[in-house]
Amino acid sequence: MKQFIAFVIKEAKHILRDKRTMLILFGMPVVMMLLFGFAITTDVKNVRTVLVTSEMSPRTQQAVERLAQSEYFIITQTVNTPQEAERLIRSQKADMCLTPSPSPKGEGSSNLQWQIMVDGSDPNMAQQWTTYAQSILSQPVDGKHYSLPSPFGEGLGVRLLYNPQMKSAYNFVPAIMGMLLMLICAMMTSISIVREKEKGTMEVLLVSPVRPLMVIIAKVVPYLVLAFAILITILLMARFVLGVPLAGSLFWILAVSTLYILLALSLGLLISNVAQTQLVALLLSAMVLLMPVVMLSGMLFPVESMPQVLQWLAAVVPPRYYIEAMRKLMIMGVGIGEVAREVAVLAGMTVVLLAIALKKFNVRLK
Repeated sequence: MKQFIAFVIKEAKHILRDKRTMLILFGMPVVMMLLFGFAITTDVKNVRTVLVTSEMSPRTQQAVERLAQSEYFIITQTVNTPQEAERLIRSQKADMCLTPSPSPKGEGSSNLQWQIMVDGSDPNMAQQWTTYAQSILSQPVDGKHYSLPSPFGEGLGVRLLYNPQMKSAYNFVPAIMGMLLMLICAMMTSISIVREKEKGTMEVLLVSPVRPLMVIIAKVVPYLVLAFAILITILLMARFVLGVPLAGSLFWILAVSTLYILLALSLGLLISNVAQTQLVALLLSAMVLLMPVVMLSGMLFPVESMPQVLQWLAAVVPPRYYIEAMRKLMIMGVGIGEVAREVAVLAGMTVVLLAIALKKFNVRLK
């Protein structure tokens, strides 16, 4: 055991001695959290809105004031016809226009509908603007409902669960956790072992009294501790800087994250068996991990919207299941039973990758 601890301390000192690597490992999560939390955001703010109305009734005025008082919309001006509003949108002087219209049931109906015209050159933002506007206007004013035309009936209200303000940080934080933990654990582990092979010191370690399996575990333990430190950093920033809630059990969040970290470390061991140089290990990590994590994990694009072939490929991308589990545990606040499928898939992948990595490593030693 003393020899094992000595190997762990030796690897930890080697990691801490490289100041540039430590700066990257802890600087990258902070920078990415700040970028995705504040700069790269899909939050709706300051949408320039034009109101089309020839006369303003008290009820309409109340609804418009409520819209203007929100942080999402700015009523820039009022015009008389939709054609004038369309010209403003076309000239990039407005983003959206709203037109109150009588209910199809007649002028005497207690309900009114809002017709919406929006700049659809960015369809994602246009859909969000519509959702935000409907969420505000569908609330009753003096018992009267204002709504956007809906195929489900007049006066349909919208209730947004778990993220009523539709903050993009709620979506990005679990995704960043999945991406960073995978890249850091897998990439750094593979490079660490390959570096020993390149320098010729791996043979020295393997002829020591410590068993080869203990050597590998000793090299992995510091990165396991480092991954936990990065995970805690991300969670603290998410809660106190970005305001993302931790609605679920912190114990289960850490437990599922531990399983995912072990999976990433197993993948790093597997890459180290294939690569003979640090450059090859880095390229393999980038090709095998970076692009699939970003494109196929559901981090940026819904997997359900992808072609069937890409959905099949996404089914073998581990971060997909971790991100889904974290969104449920952190944002929705569900119990561990609701993420049993994701946990089972991650556990299965961990066992398979670890078994292959250890087997390949033992064969290579012979």
